[in-house]
Amino acid sequence: MVQSSVLGFPRMGKLRDLKKATEAYWADKLSKDELLAEGKRLRLEHWKIQKDAGVDIIPSNDFAYYDQVLDHIQMFNAIPERYSKHGLSTLDEYFAMGRGHQKDGIDVPSLEMVKWFDSNYHYVKPTLQDNQTFKLSDDPKPVRHFVEAKEAGIVTRPVILGPVSFLHLGKADRGQSVDPISLLENLLPVYEQLLKELKKAGAETVQIDEPVLVFDLPTKIRNAFKPAYEKLTALQGGDGPQLVLATYFGDVVHNFDVIDSALKGTHALHVDLVRNPEQLDKVVEHLGEKQILSVGVVDGRNIWKNNMKRSIEVVESAVQKLGKERVIVATSSSLLHTPHTLESEQKLDSEVKDWFAFATEKATEVAIIAKAVTEGPASVKSELEANAKSLQARATSKRTNNPEVKKRQEAVTKEMHERQSEFPTRYDQQKQHLKLPLFPTTTIGSFPQTKDIRIQRNKFTKGEITADEYEKFIEKEIRDVVAIQDELQLDFYVHGEPERNDMVQYFGERMDGYVFTTHAWVQSYGSRCVRPPIVVGDISRPAPMTVKESKYAASVSKKPMKGMLTGPITCLRWSFPRDDVHQSVQAQQLALALRDEVVDLEAAGIYVIQVDEPALREGLPLRAGSEREKYLSWAVDSFKLSTAGVKDSTQIHSHFCYSEFQDFFHAIAALDADVLSIENSKSDAKLLKVFIDEAYPRHIGPGVYDIHSPRVPSEQEIKDRIEEMLQYLKPDQLWVNPDCGLKTRGWKETKAALGNMVAAAQYFRSKHEQK
Repeated sequence: MVQSSVLGFPRMGKLRDLKKATEAYWADKLSKDELLAEGKRLRLEHWKIQKDAGVDIIPSNDFAYYDQVLDHIQMFNAIPERYSKHGLSTLDEYFAMGRGHQKDGIDVPSLEMVKWFDSNYHYVKPTLQDNQTFKLSDDPKPVRHFVEAKEAGIVTRPVILGPVSFLHLGKADRGQSVDPISLLENLLPVYEQLLKELKKAGAETVQIDEPVLVFDLPTKIRNAFKPAYEKLTALQGGDGPQLVLATYFGDVVHNFDVIDSALKGTHALHVDLVRNPEQLDKVVEHLGEKQILSVGVVDGRNIWKNNMKRSIEVVESAVQKLGKERVIVATSSSLLHTPHTLESEQKLDSEVKDWFAFATEKATEVAIIAKAVTEGPASVKSELEANAKSLQARATSKRTNNPEVKKRQEAVTKEMHERQSEFPTRYDQQKQHLKLPLFPTTTIGSFPQTKDIRIQRNKFTKGEITADEYEKFIEKEIRDVVAIQDELQLDFYVHGEPERNDMVQYFGERMDGYVFTTHAWVQSYGSRCVRPPIVVGDISRPAPMTVKESKYAASVSKKPMKGMLTGPITCLRWSFPRDDVHQSVQAQQLALALRDEVVDLEAAGIYVIQVDEPALREGLPLRAGSEREKYLSWAVDSFKLSTAGVKDSTQIHSHFCYSEFQDFFHAIAALDADVLSIENSKSDAKLLKVFIDEAYPRHIGPGVYDIHSPRVPSEQEIKDRIEEMLQYLKPDQLWVNPDCGLKTRGWKETKAALGNMVAAAQYFRSKHEQK
């Protein structure tokens, strides 16, 4: 029979239960035992959901209290000494690495967190030492969770990150020079021990993820697979379980030599046929003689119902070549990137709700497809008919097409993408108009979203207060934020965004073409969850979205006020996009809507406008080549279309949640933003060297402290960071700002950190003005 499989399930729970429990633990409102009990309850609930859906192969060890890669860091004792030396409990040491720890005389920042491939999920980067050793923890989590499921009567397939991916996704710690992959020989015995313990506990198969196989890999990484998997596959059928090697988010065709030389010995190979369906025939040709193929045909990254007819055809194509016993129907990747269940959406329009499938529903889809191939389509006739009816209803719906939007797109010209003058001319006007000082200080946009803000927004949403009452509340919050910035002596202000629920959802709610959910939360990092809007049709802006609040803020401010917008690529990437229209078309529609907003802000007296694009790099195709250049071309055009309608004296900013630009710096330069702010506090300052090497002429604000952690950096720490930056940037080029927005932080730590930041900037301003 053809079996069904899920590669991973969302962790947070139906109502963000894990988020609430974890944050209660951090606030000392929940005990360690209570948090662990809640985690166990959620795991059992999620395993049961998949079992009840008819899934044959259910994952375990896909659950994490913060991040699955961080789980491996701790499990392998790859813990930097700055965390291990304090005698923290295992749980608190874990959270200290994830979010920092500043309590009871202990002061450590978090480890670096970066995007997981091209998703909006963030993982904690393994941070390794020159003298790195590895040791398996006494009670390894994959074994513990497998046994937990087994005791509940559910047989699972444990999921672990493979050794090559673990190392390749890591880095040398600051001040260290180790090449992570050189540690493979030291790491493999720990993997062998872990696999043996899993087999001893009763695990017959283990899913071992090597997602880096979708990259263009350096030779040394490609060569690492053979020694690694010679050792690990040698355990199969003896002391170790059968290995199911999983790849996702791309194709593996370019790494067939690695598969042929090193990975044919694994029990099964999983490939993502949602992202790259054309690889199927070639993958089949490169399988080992008895190797099983897991075909990822149910999308783990989006929320649209599966086209079951098409998926069945793909699976049957594999079955014809391999036989039913050598094919597994699976999700394309973990379902971590999708919301928990559609059942929670009681307010969603019934027409569009019928088009969607969240994680729970996707588990059912996998089981239906497997049954259809095993027993024939007649065995699931009613399910297939309902699926076809939903797909047809979506394809013919009037909600998807707006002729006026298409007409406007046809009228876009090349000239609409260009500013009036080159940067030197613009800067001369901006310097005079805005009275720009050296080392100007600002924030990235949002200030803390307090409990009171959330309560008032909820009351307004429920109709418990009037629009006038809510507007007066927002105006008071803006006045308070402006007063705090006065007190801190920042140079460029923001209004704090108290009216905004999310940097994408807020804009989506004010544009046609989107729909919204109430409980479709997706984990972004740690306990941080987002509720992505869903693009269901052509996008347009019926009215101004941010002008009223920005204009009011400017009216009560002594300093220039920044207008804050989310860019077209980020609005697209942090939504669930349409899968029936190319993303370049959707991005251009968003750009035209935002262009109108930018022009309206300028007309309202807002002369600094920040259009954030933190997701630009995230959308970059994982492999170099023509597809990457095509993406960058339309992505850059979309940003420029959205920002080029203003005068030279108006300054355009943009923000990026990363600082590694080496592989697409030409596109960053082509954006033509006057000021770039970038997340940089956890990165090596030498990454800024690219701005020198490429003679970047415009201004840059590398983040001087980490906003993902409640820890407050000292003034001297920030001075040291600025001093580092000045090795790579000119004094008149450098802006001083935090890494990112401050929405998730508390006011006490925010004021303290910004106070230290401003003091550090003023020190350098005074120092350089005296020269």
